[in-house]
Amino acid sequence: MGWARCLSVTLLAGLGCWAQAVAQSPMDHKQHQHHQMTMSPAGMVMYSNTDTLPRGCAEISRDYEITVTAGKRFAKDIPGAIFGMSQHEIQVDPCSRVTLTFINEDEVRHQWMVHGLPKYLYPQGMVHIEAMGGRQMTGTFIVPADDRTYLIHCDMAQHMEKGMKGQLVVGKGSGDLWNIAGVSDSFDRALYLPPWSSLLIGLILLLGFLSVFWLRK
Repeated sequence: MGWARCLSVTLLAGLGCWAQAVAQSPMDHKQHQHHQMTMSPAGMVMYSNTDTLPRGCAEISRDYEITVTAGKRFAKDIPGAIFGMSQHEIQVDPCSRVTLTFINEDEVRHQWMVHGLPKYLYPQGMVHIEAMGGRQMTGTFIVPADDRTYLIHCDMAQHMEKGMKGQLVVGKGSGDLWNIAGVSDSFDRALYLPPWSSLLIGLILLLGFLSVFWLRK
């Protein structure tokens, strides 16, 4: 009877583990659902939102259908850039719904991401559209009611630094971001230097020249 009892306990334990695994598998699947992720061989879209209004928005104010193309050809006229976008700035009305198609002309993977959105509506405060090389993806999101400027960039390593950076201006915006190609007046200026840095450098060079000239006298 001892071996029979042991066998029964082993079988029951095995059935219990199997039942637990079956019960947990839907939970594991739901852990991915909260990312609101859509995936395909062409790419991925995260946190798409077509109908949930942000706080302060009574209704959708306007619908936009925008196409942004990423590719090296858009970086040809940008100093120091390797990658670029057809639009480095997008302007929309507050409470508007934006359907954006992101086309990737390059062979490498690119992303079109908006940061700083309200986290109660967009987990991680972002919308993420990613397209594989030579493919395209479309995502939809609704912008908040306030006038604000949001960062757009590609999160692949070094892609933003090499030109994949832009801004989304909602309403009147909150001022241009630094180093946006074709937008920021400080595009060629280092972040830590003030706007009048060129004048200051010129003045220092002039004083240095006059000092040398005076010492020689």
